[in-house]
Amino acid sequence: MSDKVPPTLFQLPFLRCLVMGRASVAIFALVTGYVNSLGPLKKSRAGNADAALSGVAKSAFRRFGRFMIPAIVATTLSWLACQFGAYNVAHYANSAWIRDTSPRPSSSFAGAFYDLFKNLGTTWIDGYNAYDRIQWTLTFLLKGSMMTYLSLFALVYVKPRWRMVIIAGMFYFKWKSGDSLVGFNVFCGIFLAEASLDADVASFMAAHPFLQAIGSAALIILGLFFCSYPEEHPEWARWSTNLLRFGHWIFPSGVEYARFYPGMGADLVATGIMFNTTAKTILSHRFLCWMGKLSWPVYLLHAPLIRTVLTWVLFGASVRPSQGKDQNGHDLPPGWLPIANPWVVTFAIPLFYVFLYRVAGLWAQYVDPWCTNVTQRFEDMVFREEAKVDKPLLLS
Repeated sequence: MSDKVPPTLFQLPFLRCLVMGRASVAIFALVTGYVNSLGPLKKSRAGNADAALSGVAKSAFRRFGRFMIPAIVATTLSWLACQFGAYNVAHYANSAWIRDTSPRPSSSFAGAFYDLFKNLGTTWIDGYNAYDRIQWTLTFLLKGSMMTYLSLFALVYVKPRWRMVIIAGMFYFKWKSGDSLVGFNVFCGIFLAEASLDADVASFMAAHPFLQAIGSAALIILGLFFCSYPEEHPEWARWSTNLLRFGHWIFPSGVEYARFYPGMGADLVATGIMFNTTAKTILSHRFLCWMGKLSWPVYLLHAPLIRTVLTWVLFGASVRPSQGKDQNGHDLPPGWLPIANPWVVTFAIPLFYVFLYRVAGLWAQYVDPWCTNVTQRFEDMVFREEAKVDKPLLLS
């Protein structure tokens, strides 16, 4: 697509949401705020603030294991794949993203281990991980978790109505400060968790069913439209140009609209779903719940599997085309591996998603319980006796 070339199917608004990843980071942040605050807020509203504080302390401690141990396992597997040449085809694929995110093997045996431990550290220091570039988000999501726990710690004794006011104020503060990646999405999640427990909110919705149905549907549609905002060149399409102009009015100056719009869109979609009975019924389907359960392993595994299995299928059988000779008569380096024919692509991509979720299911069956056990053992080792909880441990 360009200013003179019409958009393809998945470059149109709404359909773009199927292939864009920026809204998913905002959704992870929002869910982080919602899920991690729901239990403590219930206890606080029930007058059991001490139990809420105890739960917040333990959840904050476990959160490091919930994030860091699976990320270490995923990085190590990607490192092994790299050292054994699994990314060799990806280095020559006719896809800039695949080439740029596919590391090359280390120059020596000792250097390989040095590179592994270096990247395990830099993942959490500056967000860089050569073996799994998508892990740059983990530091932000971990900060979002700690932001949630700190807010709950400060507000657990506050009256629910005033707590909602303060959380709304924190949302506005994060909005104005430009924290679009995690900040205002986390506080939106906390606010929705509080609103879901509020009897007055439930009574108002029950008293106005038509407004609830129309308003929630409008929020979902508007949110998906905002999530469609392109990462680059919004001026190439009229609808995104209008959003660009609208952003000048509502967003703080100097922020990245390609982050703010998906974040705002995710918040609107989540709010609409929470008050839309039909949407909640659809999303409560057993198949969609199963997919949601696997979202964390899918997130960790999808990029390495794209650069290996899917790349082998789409580019592995191709031959690098000749580029001819230069002006001095010397052979030019061959071009990138072309993608397979459309029929192969049509069948390969759906089958890849089946394979991806199968592998994610195995991860959830074997790797997640192992990570849970490691965290539990560490907790047993460092916690005081009176602070220990009954097994099995559920990492929230």
